[in-house]
Amino acid sequence: MGKLLVEKTEIEGVLLLTPAVYGDARGYFTETYNERDYREAGIDATFVQDNESRSARGVLRGLHFQKTHPQAKLVRVLQGEVFDVAVDLREGSPTYGQWTGAVLTGENHKQIFVPKGFAHGFLVLSDYAVFAYKCDDFYDPTDEGGLLWNDPDIGIEWPIAADMTLLLSDKDKQQPTLR
Repeated sequence: MGKLLVEKTEIEGVLLLTPAVYGDARGYFTETYNERDYREAGIDATFVQDNESRSARGVLRGLHFQKTHPQAKLVRVLQGEVFDVAVDLREGSPTYGQWTGAVLTGENHKQIFVPKGFAHGFLVLSDYAVFAYKCDDFYDPTDEGGLLWNDPDIGIEWPIAADMTLLLSDKDKQQPTLR
């Protein structure tokens, strides 16, 4: 392997991944996904859909999941900076209801693998961010689930700057709590 730095998080199954980046005066090159390397890292998902979003500073998307057709996701930022979060919703998991998060940027090239059974969300920290993710199942709008972004029982420590105005969808403002 060697081309992919794999870091385990405090929640089993969620991985922070950094691909090798080769740069010179012309710019850089990186493999953002190589099935062989990711399988060696323990990711056996077969990705079927790629998504991309562009969001302004203060946009908070999440916490989202699919109820009966859960998706594993491999997420990264192409431009800008986000704080990315995964919340464990796996029944019987010793870390059920706990979260892990990391800053992803277009410069650090870090990725997070979010396994099936997690809610996912992110907060844009830069003026804007372009966010991309691969999913191992197709999106089904009739199967959507969500949790309130600031659920006190989960206790996510969002890095909200004093001068930041949060921008949430009406749906995300009204999501239920974990309880």
